[in-house]
Amino acid sequence: MIEEIAGNICYTELVYGRVNKKLKVDLSSNEIEEMVMEILKDHQSIIEKIGKNFYISNLEKHVRLTVNSYNYRLITANRI
Repeated sequence: MIEEIAGNICYTELVYGRVNKKLKVDLSSNEIEEMVMEILKDHQSIIEKIGKNFYISNLEKHVRLTVNSYNYRLITANRI
């Protein structure tokens, strides 16, 4: 499932600002995409599907990604 998400994940312009705000960082769009791919490819990441979203948690990075399960669009990222 993680491979399918990693291969299809997409972003909107607004999500970059949302991720920076929620994680309290100032990353470029490329840096955010690299961080997301690192989390998705990390074998310690935990994936859950609740309703229409996937929640991918990485305890090492203290981040949880929210991805729409229909179009694989990144919705947000939160500190955990």
